[in-house]
Amino acid sequence: MPNDVEEGQAARLSGGAIASISGVVLLVLFMVQNTEDVTLHFLVWDFTWPLWLFTLMTAAFGALVWFGLGVMRRHRRRKERRAERRG
Repeated sequence: MPNDVEEGQAARLSGGAIASISGVVLLVLFMVQNTEDVTLHFLVWDFTWPLWLFTLMTAAFGALVWFGLGVMRRHRRRKERRAERRG
C-alpha cells in the first residue's frame, strides 16, 4: 500500500495553518471569558448583544472580507495572465 509520507517523517502543518488554529483558539478563549452584554450605538440604532456574539460576528465579517479580497486578487491575476497569452 503506497504511503504519501516517507517513513520516519510525520505530516507537518504549514505556518499559516498553525497561525489560523492559534487564532481560532484565542478567539474562543476570549469569547468564553467575555460573556457580558454590551450596548452598541451605530448611526441611529442602539442594540444590546452579548460581547461573545459581537466578537464572533466581527471575526466572521473580517474573515469574509479577507476571503473576498483574496478572490478578487486571484481573479485579477487570471485576467492579466489571459491578456498576456492573447498578446
